[in-house]
Amino acid sequence: MASSPEDHPSLDAADVRAVKVQYYAQLREEAGRSGEAVESRATTVAELFEELDRWYDFSVAPDDLRVAVNGSFADWDAALSSQDLVVFIPPVAGG
Repeated sequence: MASSPEDHPSLDAADVRAVKVQYYAQLREEAGRSGEAVESRATTVAELFEELDRWYDFSVAPDDLRVAVNGSFADWDAALSSQDLVVFIPPVAGG
């Protein structure tokens, strides 16, 4: 599923970021995996989620998710760097 520089011949290798993504709960079920390494042109967390949503057609909207980058909660406009660990956290139900 990962996009690679070869898929985008006009891209310079510097335009591609290799990030690790972890999914929890409903997102894990919809992606069919708990995590993956992704090569992406996304420059922000929001762009990365949009790209992943095109692949997996997630049923959870970004407004209903929290996101963490490298262990700290982040805003959706947070910049991505290669080797970042991005975690998408859906709402937790329970009682």
